[in-house]
Amino acid sequence: MDLNMGWDQWKQTLSKAVHAGEKAGLGHESIANQAETIGDFLAGNVAPAAPEQAVLQELWRAADESEQKAIASALVKLVQR
Repeated sequence: MDLNMGWDQWKQTLSKAVHAGEKAGLGHESIANQAETIGDFLAGNVAPAAPEQAVLQELWRAADESEQKAIASALVKLVQR
């Protein structure tokens, strides 16, 4: 996975991963939990490649655990459209 991709490409990649999870039988909650795990990794280890990713990283770092769960869930919904 190219960690320096732009925002639209990042959303497209996330969308493919979400749809693959759905096809494998995972529900929204399971997918959102995985998104939360990935969000923790990205926020701590990867420099944002796009301004939108920088905002998302700042939000993630400022959020408590329940807020991070909400962000992850919202991102999953965003790319399911």
